[in-house]
Amino acid sequence: MYNKRYMYGMRNIIFVVSAIILFSGTSAHAESFPEIGVKVEVVTDNLKVPWGIDFAPDGRIFFTERSGMVSVIEDKQVSQIMSLGVGGGEGGMLGIALDPEFEENNFIYVYYTYNELLGIKNRLVQYVETNNMLTDEKVLLEGIPGAPYHDGGRIKFGPDGMLYVTTGDATEPDLSQNLNSVAGKILRINSDGTIPEDNPFGSAVYSIGHRNPQGIAWDKYGNLIATEHGPSGWRGVAHDEINLIVSGANYGWPDIIGDETLEDVINPILHSGDETWAPSGSTFYYGEDMPMFDGKYFVAALKGQHIHIIEFDENYNVLFHGELFSGEFGRIRDVVNGPDGLYFMTSNQDGRGNPNLYDDKILRISPMYNYDNNPWIQNISEWYMKGDISKEESINAHFYLVERGTISQN
Repeated sequence: MYNKRYMYGMRNIIFVVSAIILFSGTSAHAESFPEIGVKVEVVTDNLKVPWGIDFAPDGRIFFTERSGMVSVIEDKQVSQIMSLGVGGGEGGMLGIALDPEFEENNFIYVYYTYNELLGIKNRLVQYVETNNMLTDEKVLLEGIPGAPYHDGGRIKFGPDGMLYVTTGDATEPDLSQNLNSVAGKILRINSDGTIPEDNPFGSAVYSIGHRNPQGIAWDKYGNLIATEHGPSGWRGVAHDEINLIVSGANYGWPDIIGDETLEDVINPILHSGDETWAPSGSTFYYGEDMPMFDGKYFVAALKGQHIHIIEFDENYNVLFHGELFSGEFGRIRDVVNGPDGLYFMTSNQDGRGNPNLYDDKILRISPMYNYDNNPWIQNISEWYMKGDISKEESINAHFYLVERGTISQN
């Protein structure tokens, strides 16, 4: 990082340039956000509540829609490859993950809600993908407690090769503390559905005390971070959580929320206080294409209608957190680090949003500029995100560097 003298010197340049430059920052094919240095383009639209997304090594993009579909994007064309009758409410066709050995085994995993005589349940299933068709269904987990609300549903492979699954409390808070139930937990299983020998409770359960976790992601050191919806009733409101997940740990629901403490219970590393974000899918971004995002954690916010960006130090203290694209795209369900940028999806058709034209959408964030490892642009974008300079100052500073030839526009 540059010292304060450097920052103040650069800010003086920004103020001078701001007085004489107007910058349009538009693109024929993408919406530009020159104050951050990125552009956002639509990958596909006219979707019905897209929920999960994953990327194949051959460039195909697989995604779910909560109404029961699994689809693939190939050569910019969308094809539906599976449709199931699924449970309603907040449930439905939820998480999707490709096996780490997908090129060899073609395994795809999906998590979905189903109705049965005695109620609503959730199921984790493995399929074999061939020529954009899913066959050879193998149920790995079923009977996961479900409800019209709090079904969890995010599934991802960790750096240890294990498949992690988030489950909600199915509106029965006491299940989150019950080790005989998989509800209100983060689960960890082998890719064939068997239980890893080093799981903490001798079952699929990896951590307990969760209300409705919907986002999991690992940093480059292997640390697991999860998002979780806070309460909206008898136990209070808001206090959405960002948690550092440790094997065998208890995260407190429903016994504590926010900064409340209880022996042998772990507090969140960040919570939303009295504000509701409704955090969903999350990811870490690592890459040189957008250096101002490198190493930061991104969280899709549904009610908050933004992407929350968080910077941690090495001990997972929060150095900074703030909002990106606030109100620009409506409810945001998931954000994922893809092979060519950050991808995110809207959830404006879920009954709680105000759909815009062609909603819902999958979108991609990519750099507006060719950075060439130039630190100036990284610092300008970071200063803006942290509130150290205004939007106009940031836009004009970027334009100033383009005019000087220090950076070039993509």
